[in-house]
Amino acid sequence: MTLVTAFAAVAACGSDADNSVAPPPAGSHSAHAGASSAPPQPLRAGERFLDLKMAEAYTPTPPEGGGSDEYRCQMIDPGLTRAAFLTGTQFAPENVAIAHHAIVYAVPPGGAAAVRKQDAKTPGLGWQCFGGTGVAGAEVEEGDAAWVDTWAPGATETLLDQDAGYKLEPGGLIVLQIHYNLLATDGKPTGSDLSAVRLRLTDGTPCTRELETWSLDGPIDLPCAADESGPLCDRAASIADVTKRFGPEVGEMADDQVEECNRGGAPKPGDTQTCDHKVEAPATLFAGFGHMHMLGRALKVELNPGTPKAKVVLDVPQFDFDNQRLMKLPSPVEIGPGDTLRVTCKHDVGLRKLVPQLKKLPPRYVVWGDGTSDEMCIGIMAVSPRKS
Repeated sequence: MTLVTAFAAVAACGSDADNSVAPPPAGSHSAHAGASSAPPQPLRAGERFLDLKMAEAYTPTPPEGGGSDEYRCQMIDPGLTRAAFLTGTQFAPENVAIAHHAIVYAVPPGGAAAVRKQDAKTPGLGWQCFGGTGVAGAEVEEGDAAWVDTWAPGATETLLDQDAGYKLEPGGLIVLQIHYNLLATDGKPTGSDLSAVRLRLTDGTPCTRELETWSLDGPIDLPCAADESGPLCDRAASIADVTKRFGPEVGEMADDQVEECNRGGAPKPGDTQTCDHKVEAPATLFAGFGHMHMLGRALKVELNPGTPKAKVVLDVPQFDFDNQRLMKLPSPVEIGPGDTLRVTCKHDVGLRKLVPQLKKLPPRYVVWGDGTSDEMCIGIMAVSPRKS
């Protein structure tokens, strides 16, 4: 599997700014315990804040296919009159009881018309968007809409080095995708949400480097426990259920990952899954974090595993859904063509009996899905491309 570039983040260019982030503490997978947004760190020389807010409050509703999750995207115009570099992002959820996570996308000027068209044709605030921005149009779908930040419970401001950031252009837009989860209320709407996002911007210097992040996905094939049974304990039935809830693009992920990660082989049911991603261009790794859902136990990203150059670049030995934080690598790691990055995720089906939100649901063979009761395996690595 080759790398998918998505999301902008941390690097260094002659800066002594501190990007360290405390490692996540051990947790109970309690789903939003203590979820909050801490105050941002002070502005540094040349920086400014730009506060953006949802146009109106939104009350989430589950999709027609059933389930208790809604992904809602909305367009926000930052109104930039000159280019700027994004050096920090902080999402501020108003209603943490229903906010599962959020992603901030930066859409370049060339993709703005497609986003505006999508927004105009959908009644109400924004549009439903499982799997991505949900915007048709090559300039958005083929990678130009960059994933510039993510918020999950426990995350604080994503603060980047001052001389590196994601470039935002005049005429571009922000798409804010919020995953609302209604498991606690049996899929029924409960209150509205009026969230906001604060961007930390700088004009940059001749030294400032443009950045991106690589999303290293791994498969999910977690069978029901030995003492569990039910119709959704069948893999095909579970994939059909995910497809019904989120559409074919998400439903196809489980088999697509088996094809790419297992080199066309059969699914490998079990609690631990891996996927190798081939590096195609020179880059420097600076930071990263792991994303799973409530059955996640541990996540690791290794460089060139099984070789004399093997190195663990990201290690989350005790994953806690309520504390997903960007972690700076002890030192930058140079990578290039011929290298391999392997993501390994471990999930624990036994947690289903311990997590209050999951205990009420029927057992299922867990595959990749957008819902809180489904799972993901993503090592999100912040990088800076190099010319050589």
